[in-house]
Amino acid sequence: MQVSEKTTISIDGREISLSNLNKVLYPAKGFTKVQVIDYYSKIAPAVLPHLRGRPVTFKRYPDGVDGKSFYQKECPGYRPEWLHTALVRGEKSEREINFCLLNDVPSLAWAANLAALELHTSLSLGQDPGTPTVLVFDLDPGSPATIIECCFVGLMLRNLLEKLDLQCFPKTSGLKGLQVYLPLNNSVSYDQTKGFARACAELLEEQYPDLVVSRMAKDLRTGKVFIDWSQNDFHKTTVCVYSLRARERPTVSTPVRWEEVDAAVKGNDPELLIFEAGQVIDRFDRYGDLFAPVAFMQQKLPLI
Repeated sequence: MQVSEKTTISIDGREISLSNLNKVLYPAKGFTKVQVIDYYSKIAPAVLPHLRGRPVTFKRYPDGVDGKSFYQKECPGYRPEWLHTALVRGEKSEREINFCLLNDVPSLAWAANLAALELHTSLSLGQDPGTPTVLVFDLDPGSPATIIECCFVGLMLRNLLEKLDLQCFPKTSGLKGLQVYLPLNNSVSYDQTKGFARACAELLEEQYPDLVVSRMAKDLRTGKVFIDWSQNDFHKTTVCVYSLRARERPTVSTPVRWEEVDAAVKGNDPELLIFEAGQVIDRFDRYGDLFAPVAFMQQKLPLI
C-alpha cells in the first residue's frame, strides 16, 4: 500500500503531521509505518481505556525492528500543544518526569508516527502514581520452556486466586510469555501488591518446584517459568495490552480467554497464542475488549 510520504490529517479536530509513511518497520512482513498508524487507529476503542491517564513510556524504532531502538520516558518538547502530560516525581528522587498521556485517538496516532511501536504503561494513574490500579504476574519462560508452560502456570494462578474470590485476566506478552492481570481499582500500595504477588509466586514454587521459580537469578530459570512479582513497582512499567511488539512479525500483546489458554496447553501449540495486528483487530470485532474489566473492576487483596 503506497501513500504519500508526508501528509497532514485531521482526527477529531486535531491536526497531525505524518511523515515517512512508506517506511518499512517490520521488514520480514513488509509492514510499514502507515500500517502501524492504521492498526493503532483501528484498535483505539479497545486500547484507550487502558492507556487513558497512565504515564506511558515509548519504545521507539525509527529505523524499524531491525534497527536501533530507545526508550523515551520524557514527553518530547515538540509534542502537539493539545497533548496531555503527567508530571511524576520519582519515589525516592527529586527528579520529575513529564510523561505523555495517550488519552485519545489523535494522541495515539501522533505516537505511532514517532515509530513508538511499543507502549509501556505504569500500573497506576498519573494523578495518583503511588496507587496501583492493578496487580500483574509476569510469566517468563526459561528455555526450553515456552508460553505453553506459562499457560499451565497461569491456570494454576487463576485457580489460586479464585479460591480467594479474585478474578484475573490473561494476555500474551506478544513475545514469548504470558501475563495475568488482577484488577483492583481501589486504595492499595505497591508494597501490598508486590508482597501479595511474591507470596503467590513463592507458594506456587513450593508446590511445583520443577516448573515454577520465584527468584530472579537466571541460572534458576532453565526449563521453568519465572513468576516476576517485582513488576509491581512504582518505577516499573509493563507492556500495555494491545501494544505492538518489536519482533520479526507485528505481533501484539493480546488479551485471551481462559478457554484459549487451556486449549493451548492441551494442544501443546505455542502458535495458538501468537497474534498479529490484523488478527487482533478481527478478534476485537468478534469478542470486544476481553480486557475491559481490568479498567474498572474493583477487588480487594486479602491480608497476608
